[in-house]
Parts: sequence; structure tokens; C-alpha cells
Amino acid sequence: MDKESNVSEKSRTIALLLAFFLGWSGAHRFYVNKPITGAIMLFTMGGFGLWYFIDLVLISAGVLTDKDGLPLTKW
Repeated sequence: MDKESNVSEKSRTIALLLAFFLGWSGAHRFYVNKPITGAIMLFTMGGFGLWYFIDLVLISAGVLTDKDGLPLTKW
């Protein structure tokens, strides 16, 4: 099995920038095709700031996944 098929096609850099500047709105969640959690973040202002911070750490560490469960590892 190809190693590249086990990672998301979404850019980790774009997700990190979206999370940093618009994380309170869940923009990074919409980017990785997770609209339900994106909407929850939008209506709770980033999970009252806590969820926003956790997602910044997860994206930085390369642990956040897209809708298919594939990690965002490509910068």
C-alpha cells in the first residue's frame, strides 16, 4: 500500500493558518470537510476558546484528521 494514500490531501499549513486567524469560527473544520463540528465552533466562538486552542495544538502536531480520518501531515 502506498504511504501517500494514508494521509489527507488537505494542506496542514492552510488548516493551521485558518485555525490561527479564524479558529473561533471553525474555518479550519470547514476546510477539512467537517461542517458539523465547524458549525458548532462557529456558534460557540471556538468552543469558548478552549476547543480553538486544542485544535491549534492538534494541527501543529499533525494529529488533526479530515472527514475520512486521514491525518493532515502535508505542509
